[in-house]
Amino acid sequence: MTERVKILLIEDHPIVRDGCLRILARRSDFDAMEANSAAAGLAANRSFSPQVIILDLELPDTGGLEVIPELLRDNPSTRVVIFSMYEAATFVTRALDRGARGYVTKNDDPNAILHAVDKVLSGSVYLGQSVAQNLALANFEPSEDPLRVLSERERQVVNLLGEGMSLTEISASLAIGYKTAANIVSAVKQKLHIGTSPALIKFAVELRSKV
Repeated sequence: MTERVKILLIEDHPIVRDGCLRILARRSDFDAMEANSAAAGLAANRSFSPQVIILDLELPDTGGLEVIPELLRDNPSTRVVIFSMYEAATFVTRALDRGARGYVTKNDDPNAILHAVDKVLSGSVYLGQSVAQNLALANFEPSEDPLRVLSERERQVVNLLGEGMSLTEISASLAIGYKTAANIVSAVKQKLHIGTSPALIKFAVELRSKV
C-alpha cells in the first residue's frame, strides 16, 4: 500500500480551514492535520512531520512570513505552500525568498491547492494563476519598488500609515479631508491587491521597517 502524504494546514479562519480540508479530502493519498495558529502549527510540524505545509500569511500570533524559516528549521524536508488573500508580487517574492515552494491565493480555483501539493512534492515551484501573472508583470517593471503603481499622494498615505497614523491624523497632516484620505486608502488597497485596512497597515509597517 502506498504511504499517504502528510499535509499540515495552518489557517486561523474555521470556515476557510474547513473548506481547504474538504478539498484535500478529495485525495485518498493525503493525510491532513490542521492548526489554527503559528504556535500550534510549529508544534504540529514537530510532532506530525508533514511533507507539505499549507500556510496562511495572516495568523493571530505570528505572521506566516516570519514563521517559514522556523518551520523549515524544524523540518528541513517539508515543502511550504502559502495560502493567502494577498496577490501582490512583493508578498510572493518575500515568501519564496524565505523558503516557500508554492503560493496559492484564496481567489484561485480550489483545485489549485491540489496542483500545488503535487508540484512541490515533485520538486517544482508552484504559483497560482493570479500571482504568477502579477510576478511576471513585476519582472518587466524597471523598478523593484512595491509602491510603483501608486501616485505620489497614495505613497504619502502609505508612508504615514506605516508611521502609525490614523486616518484623522493623516488628513490633518496632508491637509485633506477625512473622506479623501479614506478614498485614497481604498484606492491603494485595490492597486496593491490587499483586502482589508488592517492588512494594509501591517504591509505599510513592514515596508517601512525595511527602508
